[in-house]
Amino acid sequence: MNERILVVDDEEEIADLVSVYLRGEGFQVLTCGAGADALALVRSEKIDLAVLDVMLPDISGLTLCAEIRREHQFPILMLTAKTEDTDKITGLTVGADDYMTKPFSPLELVARVKAQLRRYTSYNNGERETDEDVVSINGLTINKTTHQCWLYDQLLNLTPIEFDILWLLCSNRGKVISAEELFETVWGEKYLDRNNTVMVHIRRLREKLGEPSGHPRFIKTVWGVGYKVE
Repeated sequence: MNERILVVDDEEEIADLVSVYLRGEGFQVLTCGAGADALALVRSEKIDLAVLDVMLPDISGLTLCAEIRREHQFPILMLTAKTEDTDKITGLTVGADDYMTKPFSPLELVARVKAQLRRYTSYNNGERETDEDVVSINGLTINKTTHQCWLYDQLLNLTPIEFDILWLLCSNRGKVISAEELFETVWGEKYLDRNNTVMVHIRRLREKLGEPSGHPRFIKTVWGVGYKVE
């Protein structure tokens, strides 16, 4: 296992604890305590996944996440000390793939890191393409083998989570998929009430698809049931 993890947290004890557990699983770990240093590392080193604290001494971890997303699509896991949904929703909106609230279990963090990396590395699984791996709907083409999505002649810049959500909906065209089923299929975790994660990712997907507000062309909301692509 040679994946390189960037851990950004100005609390040295937390950064060291996370590093010990990740290294114990065979990961290479880079650590820093400020957003500027993190951006420098991202631009100079090969990073496979980043763990970002929301509260940093120079720039917000949310701002750092958005900056990273301008050029990179590797998974990002946010750490927040707040229990409110605001930071979590904002983090997902600016490009984070997952979040954990402090205090957290280091073993759970390692498990989530592994889950995100499995999804991300599947982009290059080299599997042979079949007709079932490509779905085309009204100018939207999504390819499971290459993990690419095109809207007419434009390649969409989707994160692994966004791709998995869109693939699930498109490959089940006409079927309503509940938020619970979406979450448990894509994230592989038990869905809890008041979980806004799916809603935020659907909103972000619609933005990337150029969906007009209130009149989505691709991802339809079936109120009280879930989502579908017609």
